[in-house]
Amino acid sequence: MVSVDGLAVEFGGDTLFSNISFSINDNDRIALMGKNGAGKSTLLKILAGVRKPTRGSVSAPKDTVIAYLPQHLMTEDGRTVFEETSLAFSHLREMEAEIEAINNQLATRTDYESEEYLGLIDKVAAMSEKFYAIDMTHFEEDVEKTLLGLGFERSDFHRQTSEFSGGWRMRIELAKLLLKNPDVLLLDEPTNHLDIESIGWLEDFLIQNGKAVVVISHDRKFVDNITTRTIEVTMGRIYDYKVPYTQYLELRAERRAQQQKQYEEQQKMIAETKEFIERFKGTYSKTYQVQSKVKMLEKLELVEVDEEDTSRLRLKFPPAPRSGAYPVIMDGVGKTFPSRIDPSVTKTIFENCSLTIERGDKVAFVGRNGEGKSTLVKCIMGQLEHTGSIQLGHNVQIGYFAQNQASLLDEELTVFETIDEIAKGEIRKKITDLLGAFMFGGDASTKKVKVLSGGEKTRLAILKLLLEPVNLLILDEPTNHLDIKTKDVLKQALQDFDGTLICVSHDRDFLDGLCTKVYEFGNKRVREHLCGVYEFLETKKMESLQELERKNA
Repeated sequence: MVSVDGLAVEFGGDTLFSNISFSINDNDRIALMGKNGAGKSTLLKILAGVRKPTRGSVSAPKDTVIAYLPQHLMTEDGRTVFEETSLAFSHLREMEAEIEAINNQLATRTDYESEEYLGLIDKVAAMSEKFYAIDMTHFEEDVEKTLLGLGFERSDFHRQTSEFSGGWRMRIELAKLLLKNPDVLLLDEPTNHLDIESIGWLEDFLIQNGKAVVVISHDRKFVDNITTRTIEVTMGRIYDYKVPYTQYLELRAERRAQQQKQYEEQQKMIAETKEFIERFKGTYSKTYQVQSKVKMLEKLELVEVDEEDTSRLRLKFPPAPRSGAYPVIMDGVGKTFPSRIDPSVTKTIFENCSLTIERGDKVAFVGRNGEGKSTLVKCIMGQLEHTGSIQLGHNVQIGYFAQNQASLLDEELTVFETIDEIAKGEIRKKITDLLGAFMFGGDASTKKVKVLSGGEKTRLAILKLLLEPVNLLILDEPTNHLDIKTKDVLKQALQDFDGTLICVSHDRDFLDGLCTKVYEFGNKRVREHLCGVYEFLETKKMESLQELERKNA
């Protein structure tokens, strides 16, 4: 369906990738993988036609519809959520108007035998066949179903898009793309702004839709569930695996082990050859052999080993100072906010929240966006007033990662100085390894914080938190800008952490095996579930089925 031939991208003499060729076929669901900076987003932009390659081409049949969701969007204001989402069908309205205009021309013209007249007949016939093959009768129902699936309430449909945060506006754009029913859907980190329920809905949609999908995502469970093929971008080239992500990891490990073996054998051969050359370079009888070996080394194609695998690196938090038996006790906590539309009207986010978190608990706050997870975290931190009481236990020392934590870093320090400033004890010997594990290896460690991207600052803020001696960690969406390897490093460190953890996250794979208690936010309530995230999700599916049965009864 889509052919990529000899693609190359160069920046000021540096090559991002070169001579890349592959095809996207009907029903392919492809995960585009590779470390940050490898060129995944650039490749997706080229496929979408919003960026030109240095060399090479992307081709597709004339009527192929390609839809693209970038990581960051600039959206316009002035429409309601429903009106904006309905723009997905604007091309059909334009087609309908063009058919009507051509029919009016045919009714008024009299040059029935002319080539132009016959051409108009052919054009309107083709357009009409295409237009009437599309079922427009249920478009409002389709818009509603898609918006509800992505987490909107019916009461949101007639609110202005300007009232919503960037994450919710991203969902509107995603809804528009899905409703266009494209032949190829290109998604760059689509789950970053979705809650667990919406991610589940999107997975089902993409699997059942039967169209081609190319996705960049750091959500391991999401790519595992939806993809059937993995293309890895690494060191300027690609490897194409016709398997889902987990199987790709196994094949990639085998490939890298083989590369490593070939590399070591080649290095040994090079060392022996150089030793021979050095020993006999002045010996007349060996002149021909020496020259031959010199030429061989000059022509030798060196074996390259793909980027270093740091996933085995284990980071450990410093030992947690001992806190009281109950680090957090809440009784009847509630929070309301004034309405954006009418400040005299208040909106209840949650009410009568009573919970006790014991020392050593690792709990997850989950639920749809806007139900109060981050709000309750801010109440615990003393940043928001609330009703009811929140009591912190004896000697509780909090390490807090907020969604805006990156903005609190000292911008005049370098990456290395930021970590060197707080690293204590044995961990100081591993600062370079730590920075490498969080993708700040080599020259990147000397960059000043002020020149880092938002994602890089987020990673640095998390790494800084890893080194602080605390006994209550509160993490609000810590994984949004982390690649899968870095998430694994962080998850392992949190599993080993001997303090108490509260984690707000929509990343099911990250929470699995990490948290043993789930607090569900929804319908102005906070419900406790004494289980892991997957048992919780199974419970939610059962509840949904029961609700469906009650509706159908």
